[in-house]
Amino acid sequence: MQAANRASAIGCLPPPCPESAPETALGRSAAYAHPVLRITDARTGESLEAAPARRGLTRVEAHTAGAGTGALRVLLVADLLVRALELGGTPVWSVLTCERDRAELQAGAAALGIRPFEDSRDVGSGLGEAQVIHVVTEGTATPDGPTVAVAPVHGTAEGADPIALRLALLARDRAAPAALDPAVLDEARATLARWRGRVAAWARQPSRPIPDQARTRLRTAWEDDLDVPAVLDTLTWVETSPDLPDGARFETYAYADRLLGLELTRDLGTPA
Repeated sequence: MQAANRASAIGCLPPPCPESAPETALGRSAAYAHPVLRITDARTGESLEAAPARRGLTRVEAHTAGAGTGALRVLLVADLLVRALELGGTPVWSVLTCERDRAELQAGAAALGIRPFEDSRDVGSGLGEAQVIHVVTEGTATPDGPTVAVAPVHGTAEGADPIALRLALLARDRAAPAALDPAVLDEARATLARWRGRVAAWARQPSRPIPDQARTRLRTAWEDDLDVPAVLDTLTWVETSPDLPDGARFETYAYADRLLGLELTRDLGTPA
């Protein structure tokens, strides 16, 4: 999917969904069909399966030269890849190769809700994993093996709410440079506050299943080369579609947040 077509997702309303999820050859809703996560290999430009061996251990290795927002974006993409693989039932081993400023990078990653990565210096030759996927900054040396490249970050996020920064970075396609400025961060912060407030309100209504078309759109997006902007577009559609019960909106947002890591259910139980 081209970066120009999905550069930014916050505030964008996606095209209408079909009335129902497509059916597979077995007659089962595509929303529940076995998903296959595919990524674009930066070495060749070809699309390949992120986990070719079903249930086989996959190692995701993030490579950074040091700390900084660009390095955090690399770790964020690696974190998303780990989450997407785990949601598909693939066991994952996440590893970090960092040349310097490791402690600073790890502290920044923790603030952004990025789960811990093991130190590559401590893991030896591996655990017999079926595949290794490398996540690197665009334009740096390409390791041997399937590689996901991440474009750089321009601007500063000093003093920004960490989860708002996470959303601002998620809203840009990873192949496009991310420009951070006060307006971008303010928009992300406002979107995050609105979604958390609505999720808390929807949680007070009777629970309803995730609509097939919403589940299909979410899975299709993140299985297609981690198209997170399309995931965010789907949440905007769920938020604004007049025909969805609030209980279904809540379940959809909670489900999507397993990938996004935006703490969308954080305000549950707060006064209306």
